[in-house]
Amino acid sequence: MNLASRASRLAVQIALLIALLGVGTFTVLHPYLSDGERIYNQGRIDEVVSQGPVTVQDIEWKLDSLKAYTSVLNEDGEAIQLDAPAGSIFVLATLTVTPRKGLHLDDRGFSCDALLRDSKGNTWDDTLATGYPLPTFCGDDDHPFTIDKPGKVAKVYIVPKSAVPNLIGLTVEDFYVHRRVLITP
Repeated sequence: MNLASRASRLAVQIALLIALLGVGTFTVLHPYLSDGERIYNQGRIDEVVSQGPVTVQDIEWKLDSLKAYTSVLNEDGEAIQLDAPAGSIFVLATLTVTPRKGLHLDDRGFSCDALLRDSKGNTWDDTLATGYPLPTFCGDDDHPFTIDKPGKVAKVYIVPKSAVPNLIGLTVEDFYVHRRVLITP
């Protein structure tokens, strides 16, 4: 009986140690495994799509082209004056965007931000290129948007010449659900 008592006590102690080890491991790793916001803020890409279409935040995106130029021309074929450092390259992205049901259109426009990204994790915001034949933002009075009707938008990015070989595409994101999609050409 003494031997059976020791065996049951040992089994209980081993079970308790395993339970404590499991709780300790969960307590230590849980913040790292479930902290989606922190990982999102570090630049995580959740999905990679070749050209699209992909719907993010009630906007359907399709990348039509992504090309690098030494200057951007207006409707008359003249160079648009953009504030760019010497040696910069202009990257022009042409997109087809379609506002979907659920998106709020302010004065028939909406925010359609897309960042240019390279393979090193660097990102660039677009710049306003007044006079370009296509609208460069999704709130242009001359090019209003309608729900479920596609429209063309151009995004102009100013990047260093050394970054051009490393460019991989555009990222669009939904901050509220921490989702970032890379659209590659």
